[in-house]
Amino acid sequence: MTGRIRPVGLLTLAMATLALGLAACGSSSSSTTTKSSAPASSATSSTTASSGGASSGSSGGSGFKVGLVTDIGGLNDHGFNHLSYTGLLQAESQLGVKGTVLQSTSGADYVPNLTKLAAAGNKLVIAVGFLMAAPLEQVALKYPSTHFAIIDSPGGAAPDTAKNIEGIDFAEQQAGYPAGYLTGLYLKAHSYKTASTVGGQSIPPVNLYIAGFQAGVKAADPSATLLNAYSQNFTDESSCKELALNQINAGSKVVFQVAGACGLGAISAAVQNHDQAIGVDADQSYLSPSYILTSAEKKVDTGVFTAIKDLQAGTFSSNLQENINNGGVGIGKIGPAGAPYASQIDNIIAQMKSGKINPPTTLLVTK
Repeated sequence: MTGRIRPVGLLTLAMATLALGLAACGSSSSSTTTKSSAPASSATSSTTASSGGASSGSSGGSGFKVGLVTDIGGLNDHGFNHLSYTGLLQAESQLGVKGTVLQSTSGADYVPNLTKLAAAGNKLVIAVGFLMAAPLEQVALKYPSTHFAIIDSPGGAAPDTAKNIEGIDFAEQQAGYPAGYLTGLYLKAHSYKTASTVGGQSIPPVNLYIAGFQAGVKAADPSATLLNAYSQNFTDESSCKELALNQINAGSKVVFQVAGACGLGAISAAVQNHDQAIGVDADQSYLSPSYILTSAEKKVDTGVFTAIKDLQAGTFSSNLQENINNGGVGIGKIGPAGAPYASQIDNIIAQMKSGKINPPTTLLVTK
């Protein structure tokens, strides 16, 4: 296996930083967020941009307020919550809007947080995550003059959904497929037999990633064995680590985490066993450069920024579709173990963009 020098110091530092960040999410004190420091509370936090941003709404976006409600993973999930926040910061800096963030610590926070932001007169209220679809529908019906958006859901494009909800939807299978194909090439080259996935819950955005990944593995190495398991949460690192260790003990040489902050435990399991891991949502290669094969990415930050920019310009659609052709999904940095196959992955992505390859949306293996 390539790149077998174990980066103990780097990994220890990275994981310690992650642990501190995740612990901070449980704090009950309020704070002002900045680009360099995510808020450590579940209370209201006014966002500011550290490089001349217009969080006061003093520039072209004066009076244009945007609220954002995180899922329970919080802003320190190193994934889609953090990316959503990054998109809001970008809108503050470039569009002059004023942003407010409310962090959710449980599902019970969704309706109150969404309601608070709607009642505060925000022009757009963004719900981060598929699990907020039903709570958002409830709130949107009560505030028909407020615009809402939701990550990982079709929003108003879905039947019987409030039409003041815009979905910011991603073709996750198109990110999972090249990551899976890279995995299959890696397995085949080293005569390894098994790859695995650790999902948070069996919900569409998770399963689309896994479906694409599994298809990609099999396309590159038809003889590969696939394993899959769900932690049933997106926050508890220990549960994802246990599942990943079980898969590694069963022969998995590459573990794809699709479980948000919980999945950081799956990455840790792979690294400590000198196996390869695949990050999710954001480029997570920094966690362990030698042991992150790649990351399956979706540009949640771009989706959030686009939704804000469009509404500020007077456009509000029922659904923003982010895919590989418009840059909404893709893969991150390819690590040293995958570097020999980078040109093949470029070719796979080109075939996806041309329509020659259409990754499936159903799982090949459920467990």
